[in-house]
Amino acid sequence: MEKHREELERLGAKIIAASADDEEHGHEFAKDVGFPVAFGVTREDATRLGAWWGEQRNNMQPAEFLIGRDGKVIHSLYASGPVGRMAPEELVRQLTRMAEMEKK
Repeated sequence: MEKHREELERLGAKIIAASADDEEHGHEFAKDVGFPVAFGVTREDATRLGAWWGEQRNNMQPAEFLIGRDGKVIHSLYASGPVGRMAPEELVRQLTRMAEMEKK
């Protein structure tokens, strides 16, 4: 996401990340990105976010959301392992289409 952050922000998107990593590892990741990163996500937090909790590694599995200006989820992606992420290029295309539709 960082590679396309400025373009996404120009389209009105805000990127926010949450991780089950501890503070040390969370800060290590956050220093390389220009968006907020929450760390220390618990099983209860993951449940509130709608993410799956991986029993094997005892951590939050990937969950990504594109939320509209009205607060409703437009797209979501859930994974039960390390495979599967929203592609930033696809988000740019989707947000561009949405902006064009709003102009009509």
